[in-house]
Amino acid sequence: MSKISIRFFDDREVRAVWDEERAKWWFSVLDMVAVLTDQNDYEKTRNYWKYLKAKLKREGSGVVSATTQLKLLAPDGKKRLTDMLDHDGIIALGKQFPSRKANRFIQWFIHSDESVDGKSRTKAYALFESSLIDSIEVGTAKGLQQIHAYLFGGLYPFAGQIIPM
Repeated sequence: MSKISIRFFDDREVRAVWDEERAKWWFSVLDMVAVLTDQNDYEKTRNYWKYLKAKLKREGSGVVSATTQLKLLAPDGKKRLTDMLDHDGIIALGKQFPSRKANRFIQWFIHSDESVDGKSRTKAYALFESSLIDSIEVGTAKGLQQIHAYLFGGLYPFAGQIIPM
């Protein structure tokens, strides 16, 4: 069982897979391409990446050679090999990507203090350093709700709530 992380940029998924052997995260290039092209169609996204990959390869970009293939769940419900880049590769691709969103994506990706991740990280440090941490019920659902509410309050309307499925 591999660890999978899903992050959201403009309410769009960017999936990542943990590589235990190399001790690093790999991020879906197709997810990044879909986000930066505002594309919802899987085939069009794949075709765009295929075109861009060929163009970057012709230009001698090292981004293409930095990709690895790992299995991710495809829209048809099957796990398929897909191009993945590590942290540095995603930033390098973002810098070469022909999209006005690319700079904002890179800032989000590196967890700027203005991103949800950056804001929640700041709150996590504050919670840890405050005496408020001592009032949280350890090991209970209520305690998890309290932590979630503290970290994501003001960032998400559902912070601290259990939402039935």
